[in-house]
Amino acid sequence: EYYREHKVDIRVARIFNTYGPRMLENDGRVVSNFVVQALRGEPLTVYGQGSQTRSFCYVSDLVEGLMRLMNGDFIGPVNLGNPDEYTILELAQFIQGMINPEAELVYKPLPEDDPKQRQPDITRAKTYLDWSPTIPLSQGLKMTIEDFRSRLS
Repeated sequence: EYYREHKVDIRVARIFNTYGPRMLENDGRVVSNFVVQALRGEPLTVYGQGSQTRSFCYVSDLVEGLMRLMNGDFIGPVNLGNPDEYTILELAQFIQGMINPEAELVYKPLPEDDPKQRQPDITRAKTYLDWSPTIPLSQGLKMTIEDFRSRLS
């Protein structure tokens, strides 16, 4: 609307779940929660049965998408995120295996407002920005875990 009224170039990025080094240990996001719990030898808290899905975009991939958006000429919203989808339980088990295979998983009630699925459609990003994420979850988690490990030691 602002673009139509004032003829000012705008860019709109819809950012989906992003993770990576320097995340706050108490930010309440699932990646940091699981990593911190596993490093501290605490049980990993899974809400519901863990069947709700999320996608996880490594921070350097997001930055590249934002730079392409800002330096390009596409006007309109663009989803930036990783379309690869994982259940919360899969993520918990993956992090558990990378840090502490003996860590317990504890299940708590799923909050009523918790979305069942979060997966970005990045068709516009691919089409107009020639962008898609390149860092696989396993590699991104390894770098994230190393960062948390160095800060929590």
